[in-house]
Amino acid sequence: MIWITIKRIIRTGFFNFWRNGFVSLSSVLVMVVTLFVIGSTIFSGAILTSTLNQIKDKVDINVYFVNTADESDILSIKNDLEKLPQVVAPVEYVSREQALENFKKRHENDQFTLQALDELGENPLGASLNVRAKDPSQYESIVNFFGLKGSDCNSLESKFQSIDKVNYCQNKDAIDRLGKIITSANRLGFILTILLIVISILITFNTLRLVIFMSKEEISVMRLVGASTGYIRGPFFVAGALYGFVSGLITLILFYPVTLWLGKTTQDFFVGLNVFHYYTSHFGQIFLIIMLSGIAIGSVSSFLAVRKYLKV
Repeated sequence: MIWITIKRIIRTGFFNFWRNGFVSLSSVLVMVVTLFVIGSTIFSGAILTSTLNQIKDKVDINVYFVNTADESDILSIKNDLEKLPQVVAPVEYVSREQALENFKKRHENDQFTLQALDELGENPLGASLNVRAKDPSQYESIVNFFGLKGSDCNSLESKFQSIDKVNYCQNKDAIDRLGKIITSANRLGFILTILLIVISILITFNTLRLVIFMSKEEISVMRLVGASTGYIRGPFFVAGALYGFVSGLITLILFYPVTLWLGKTTQDFFVGLNVFHYYTSHFGQIFLIIMLSGIAIGSVSSFLAVRKYLKV
């Protein structure tokens, strides 16, 4: 008996979906906009995350060693650094020879500097380590590894005699500013995402409320003949899920040409992230999010609209 009732509810839901063709089309179009907004927040979040990660990768601190530092001591410090949980491994080691080569390359158009370097007769540069933290807020704790004494950044003194200097003080303002930008961007992105989703759900809810209002007399008749609340709500619940399912498919299809068209632009403008490649590589996750969001919004909105506005 229960199975027969469920089949009738599903059949009636499909029938209501196809019977009100124009109204169903309107509801689907509204939900497509809703799901498109949700999908856009996914891509926006990916672009923001990629951009911030690219910026974080460009921020580091450099540990410079004296010219007489033994390479084995430098490599020992490098290994100790890589064991720190805050450090992104591997730590880049720049030898004295590589440092000299990099210096000459940066000043290849400055003949005066290159001539002065040749007159020295020896390599004046020391080896260095380039250290990147997993999060900008962790750089200070990394610097403590070298011996940060006092509260003033300029009081940095290393416990390793082979270390000449650590340029944390020069980069501190940029590191702190980046940390604030990342925190603010993540907070703003979360707030905007929630706000857009809530607005989209409200639009969908009101559209489906109008759809259900058209069946008010039918619902009244069903109640007069003794239909249960669940039996009345069921077809609208199924129809709402169908709205979400169809809307999800349309949204996923629309995202293909849109991301294909925007792919090159985002790759050039947003630090190398191609939204089309992101869409195709994460299609499974995006498919689940869009489809489940559509079905959930449609079915729940229908359920609430029947209960609240038609007094079922």
